[in-house]
Amino acid sequence: MATRKSATAKTPDSIYVLRIDLAHLKPAVWRRLEVPAGITLARLHQVIQISFDWTDSHLHGFDIEGRNYGQPMPGPFGLEMDELDERKFRLGQVAGLGSRFTYTYDFGDDWTHAIKVEKIVPPKPGVRYPRCSAGKNAAPPEDCGGPWGFSEMMQTLADPAHPERGELLEWIGDDYDPAAFDIDELNAGLAVLKV
Repeated sequence: MATRKSATAKTPDSIYVLRIDLAHLKPAVWRRLEVPAGITLARLHQVIQISFDWTDSHLHGFDIEGRNYGQPMPGPFGLEMDELDERKFRLGQVAGLGSRFTYTYDFGDDWTHAIKVEKIVPPKPGVRYPRCSAGKNAAPPEDCGGPWGFSEMMQTLADPAHPERGELLEWIGDDYDPAAFDIDELNAGLAVLKV
């Protein structure tokens, strides 16, 4: 007897094209990523960390169709009762074409990433996945206070007479450019991941 595949099941060689936007930021900070359908949510977490230049220094979680996925940890900060182990779920199992879900990083700063599955396509010969195909603007520096803290930081940097500007430049470096986005550097970082 032949078995039918679930309507949401994707072949292992399908590529998900994801649009990922950092919520509550103007100007917009976003990336378009191409990842295999078989990527685990744990590995997708790593792809997002590299793509937004985060340091993976804080807790994170996915919210997909009302279900929470996270990283198991020893002690009181392990998976919550309603949280599923992100290592055991693949993107193609939990999301399909047109799906929208969130990834939140650093629950104190609350960096919410709005994710949409824009397309599901066959892989291109000779292309290494995951990869970034487009994006805009630099991600905010780690630990700057979330979207609202980042907005204040940008206002401070824009005012040469602000009394805290010098200290802020010392902290983030005077080479921080919020409009910078280097797709080649990002893809070089992604190239080291095995999915």
